[in-house]
Amino acid sequence: MRYRKIPDESIRRLPVYLRGLLYFAETGAKGVSSEKLADFLHFNPAQIRKDFSYFGYFGIRGVGYDVNTLIKQTRNILKLGNKHKTALIGAGNLGKAILAYPGFGVYGFEILAVFDSDQAKIGKKISGRTVEDVSNLRTLKKRGISLGIVATPAPAAQQVADALVDAGITGILNFAPHHLIVPKKVKVITIDIAMELGRLPYYA
Repeated sequence: MRYRKIPDESIRRLPVYLRGLLYFAETGAKGVSSEKLADFLHFNPAQIRKDFSYFGYFGIRGVGYDVNTLIKQTRNILKLGNKHKTALIGAGNLGKAILAYPGFGVYGFEILAVFDSDQAKIGKKISGRTVEDVSNLRTLKKRGISLGIVATPAPAAQQVADALVDAGITGILNFAPHHLIVPKKVKVITIDIAMELGRLPYYA
């Protein structure tokens, strides 16, 4: 099912809601109200109810949500029910940090392959994965890998994105400080860490 008319901001908040729900599940809570979830996540309870209402009616008025049921429903909405095979391009310091980060597994992402163009890195193991030559990106479709993470320097990012598209990738998480041009069928989410950090002094 596609949710074409739902605001991107609502989709953006769903993983945050899922994180909160997983916390309550770990504490043994069976149910949670929108007010309690909002207090934990520092959100507006009305916003939480509105976001979930786009996808159906999961709560009971005056009672709240069944935690495990809502976790399952949220995972289904985000299509996190199955493992998502992912490739990482860029085995530098950022790439190593991404591989070491355990949080991807919570959302069902499994980084199965790592690529780089640096001959000094190819063949070496990082977090249990052998770094492959970037020319092997063409094999991704055969390996059932449909998502890519770009952690390359900016000058190489577009070329890598082109290769990922040619390999059948349908979604890209881009950490390179570069705007990627891809076909409409491919979804790109860009996270420019330096640019986000650049906003911080204003608020501080």
